[in-house]
Amino acid sequence: MKYHLVSGGCGFVGRNMVKRLLQTTSDTVFIVDDLSTGIHPSRWFPSYTMRRLGEVEIIGTEERVYFLKEDFRDFLFRFRHEPDFIAKKWIPDFVAFHDVYHFAAIVGGRAKIEGDPMMVALDLSIDAEFFHWVCTHKPARVLYPSSSAAYPVNLQTSQGAVALKESDIDFEKNLGTPDMTYGWSKLTGEFLARIAARHYGVRVVCIRPFSGYGEDQDLTYPVPAIAARAARKEDPFEVWGTGKQGRDFVHIDDVIDCIQLLMDNTGDGSAYNIGSGRLTSFIELIQLFCRFAGYSPVIKALTDKPMGVYSRYADMSLMENRFGWKPKISLEEGMRRVYEAACRRISEE
Repeated sequence: MKYHLVSGGCGFVGRNMVKRLLQTTSDTVFIVDDLSTGIHPSRWFPSYTMRRLGEVEIIGTEERVYFLKEDFRDFLFRFRHEPDFIAKKWIPDFVAFHDVYHFAAIVGGRAKIEGDPMMVALDLSIDAEFFHWVCTHKPARVLYPSSSAAYPVNLQTSQGAVALKESDIDFEKNLGTPDMTYGWSKLTGEFLARIAARHYGVRVVCIRPFSGYGEDQDLTYPVPAIAARAARKEDPFEVWGTGKQGRDFVHIDDVIDCIQLLMDNTGDGSAYNIGSGRLTSFIELIQLFCRFAGYSPVIKALTDKPMGVYSRYADMSLMENRFGWKPKISLEEGMRRVYEAACRRISEE
């Protein structure tokens, strides 16, 4: 029996990762999440049932999911003082985690990144504790999700948008300036991942996801929020900034596909883009959702609101050439799924 650890496993990416692991393996998944932004499994786990064992909830009829509501740093602190506490308290045959997926982080949209940058900087403490634990306990495989925010912002301006390629971040050269404290923390995490792989022999995969989205994403994120506003036929339709700023939108199913591919084929701490390779402006996104909704509103730019960098999209040639990987879900198909989910939410209100 293999045991996998998913930190932040109740967040958007984490819970989709948990579902996929349950679908594609016969293994047991241990989730740690303090629910500061995550959603309790009772709201997303298929056919939810639960029995409690002390602090842990054992979920599902097959009892393959263990959920602990706890700050991930406190969980790691327990290992430091009592390395065998999981076997003593909950899983008698537990020895070690095989795969570790580290999604625990302070997350949020542009308002969080620019409005509360010191809160976002707490990711530094989470990742420092995490990599210290990784290098001590050495799980078989580790996923560290970095971010496209780690790329230098001077490559993401309105003057000649360029597709960002993995080699644009080179730790042997001038790194440039990433996007606010969030970008700095993720860049630091990547550096720690390289150290773990090259100096401690840990198999680590780093990913740089671009603008991931999906049907079950929190409404504080732009894609589901825009979809909901279109479903309600908002007019005028407000957009932060000019609306001409663009992002690379990639569906969560494709993100999880890519993670599983990389976990099976890499591990030296190198980072890989996960995106579509296509730049889509927020005005284009609004127009797409409004087309689904069957109306044409006036789009009103709110230039006093945070807008972030002007252009951020991925060069996907490395993933295509090395692994033959491309996203399967088109922008139109993925956004239609999000729109239909938004309509269902509204009808249930």
